[in-house]
Amino acid sequence: MRVTPTAVREEHAWVRDRADVVVPLCNDTRDRLGELFDTEVDRIDRATYREEVDVVFADGEVAVNVAGYVRLLRGLDVADDYPGFVVDEVLGRELAATIAGGQPLSLLAQATFHLVDVHVDGDVTAAGAGTAGADDLDAALAAGFQTRLPGWDWRAAESPFAVSPDGDD
Repeated sequence: MRVTPTAVREEHAWVRDRADVVVPLCNDTRDRLGELFDTEVDRIDRATYREEVDVVFADGEVAVNVAGYVRLLRGLDVADDYPGFVVDEVLGRELAATIAGGQPLSLLAQATFHLVDVHVDGDVTAAGAGTAGADDLDAALAAGFQTRLPGWDWRAAESPFAVSPDGDD
């Protein structure tokens, strides 16, 4: 696989066009997590998702890595799937983390990836036309974007752990 600027632009367009699949997965995940943690989480719409895809791909260092993971998962297939399930899980988890950003969001996205993945059916999403990586790709996109996008109360407020530069806490 060769990742070029053209390839990154192609993957950007492909990820952007996944809004009809990824946004419902994001919202379903937010509903599940909200129920688990007894909180309300704002829903994501397709326009917000597409705008955030643009933000992710505007950072060249992030864009090339996201495009590489997407290309790998889109083409990944393993005979009988199960013996190779680890590679698609690792790629999916890393894609979710890369999309989400630095710590702690990347760790949250990796954990969320597994929650989303068990609720995604590759036959329904058809991201890779039935390949082993298809469901993991959609799960990773949903986990990464739902994590990085606003809507969580704990992210709306200033952290009580922040230290001011002048020492006044």
